[in-house]
Amino acid sequence: MKRYGNLYPQITTFENLLQSAKKAQRGKRFQDSILEFNYDLETELLQLQSELQTQTYQPGEYQTFTIYEPKCRIISAAPYRDRVVHHALCNIITPIFERTFIQDSYANRVNFGTHKALKRFVEFARSSRYVLQCDIRKFFPTIDREILKDLFRRKLKCPDTLWLIDTIIDNGNPQEPVLDYFPGDDLLTPLQRAKGLPIGNLTSQFSANVYLNGFDHFVKEKLRASKYIRYVDDFALFSDDREFLAQARVAIEEYLAQLRLKIHPIKSQLFETQYGATFLGFRVFPDTLRVRTENLRRARRRLKRLQIHYTSGKITAHQIRQSLQSWVAHLMQGDTWQLRQQIFTTLVFARG
Repeated sequence: MKRYGNLYPQITTFENLLQSAKKAQRGKRFQDSILEFNYDLETELLQLQSELQTQTYQPGEYQTFTIYEPKCRIISAAPYRDRVVHHALCNIITPIFERTFIQDSYANRVNFGTHKALKRFVEFARSSRYVLQCDIRKFFPTIDREILKDLFRRKLKCPDTLWLIDTIIDNGNPQEPVLDYFPGDDLLTPLQRAKGLPIGNLTSQFSANVYLNGFDHFVKEKLRASKYIRYVDDFALFSDDREFLAQARVAIEEYLAQLRLKIHPIKSQLFETQYGATFLGFRVFPDTLRVRTENLRRARRRLKRLQIHYTSGKITAHQIRQSLQSWVAHLMQGDTWQLRQQIFTTLVFARG
């Protein structure tokens, strides 16, 4: 396996840091921290460059908040200057790993995304009798940091780049505690192994694909699952052979144990595709594609909040349009013409 070196000088160039700053502030450039950073942009970037080159750089404190939809999760926001570093690192190392990823891994990749993932899922579901659909339990909180570092070392041999990767991983803030035991563990092993990546970091999203890349190849090449798709920690295998999928589940659980991961015991199921599979907010049936009831319920609550905020002057008409355009684009992936007519013909925004 080829390993890549001499990457750090590319990461720390002023040009790369400037490009990374532009990426990190997309859609957020009026935030106070970004305005302050941009006020003396050249000085800030030169300081960051110096810290990286001398390896005196240390990540700052995360801001943490909890979201409850679609499920309860802890989201961690790194300081802006750290997000610049994350982009600078990923700009250089992503192409190295990208060429090793399978075609049907869709999350956090340029020119992939939810719409293409949904289309592929529908294609597989409508050409197969059975589906084994799985969800990795508490994925980001249970990623083992030492295993992740080793996976980066299999492709990278640049000591300075590995130092930066280790620094970012080791300085992740505490995540939701999860106590899982695996073969060979003693009583204290789960407490002694550092684990968890902050949801919200660009580097965490990229690391998720690195962490599961070997698993993707295992499913495709060892299990020979020709119809397989993954989006972050949700994945599915399709086949007309139920026994093949049942045996695949056992092999998958054994492989994931090597990564100190477990599939969700309830959300991971083997069933006939005719009964409808849920993926990325849609219910996929043989002849129709419907929005999940719970997703629709949440969307209606968001619309109500938008109306209230617009009435009170907290948001502008432009912000309303942006939000609605995004949601309409998502709805248009399914058979939702009547649903859209029902919602939007009666939707009214008025100032108080």
